[in-house]
Amino acid sequence: MADFRAGEARPSPGEVGVSERVDYQGKGIALVDEKSRVAIPNTLRAMLAKNSPREDGKDGGTVIIAPHPEHRCLIAYDPKFVPFWKARLEQLDAAQFEKSGRTDYNILDRAGGAEPLPFDGSGRFIMPAFERKYARIGNVAFFHGSFHWITIWSPKILIETPGIDPFLKEYVEFACEEKGYAL
Repeated sequence: MADFRAGEARPSPGEVGVSERVDYQGKGIALVDEKSRVAIPNTLRAMLAKNSPREDGKDGGTVIIAPHPEHRCLIAYDPKFVPFWKARLEQLDAAQFEKSGRTDYNILDRAGGAEPLPFDGSGRFIMPAFERKYARIGNVAFFHGSFHWITIWSPKILIETPGIDPFLKEYVEFACEEKGYAL
C-alpha cells in the first residue's frame, strides 16, 4: 500500500525535516518478556536515541509503533519521521483519488493509529498488546533497520512471508539458532 515504488515521486528528506535524522541500519534479535517489555538492539537503539532525544537530557526517548503498510509486522520510528510519513501517505491518498475518484481512508487511518511510547536508556519499551498480537510476535522479536524506520518481526512470520530477502530469512534462522531460540 505505502511503499516507495520505482518511478514514483518521493519527497526529498530535506523537504520535511528528515535530513537531520540518522538512518536506521542494523539488525538484532531480542527477547520479549511476559509483560511485553522488549529492548531495541544496541545499534538501532543508539540511532533511535539520536533521532528522538529526551527534552530533559536523560537517556531514552520516544519510539512510535505502527503496523507495517504491507507485511504482518510492525514498524518503529521517531517523532521527526512523522511529517515525512504523513506527506508520503497524503501523496498516495491524492494519487488514489486521482485514479478512482474516491478517497481510501485506510491509507491515513492505519498510520494515524500509531502508538508513541517511551523507551528507557537500555532501549526497553512495552510493546502494545494488540500490535504484538497482530504481528504474531511471541517471546522473540527480530529488529531490522530499513533506513527510515525499523521493522519488528516475529522470526517465524518473517521466514514464512513470500518476497522477503533470502539473506534476512537466513540471518533470522542463524540468529535464533545461535541464541537457542526455537522457531
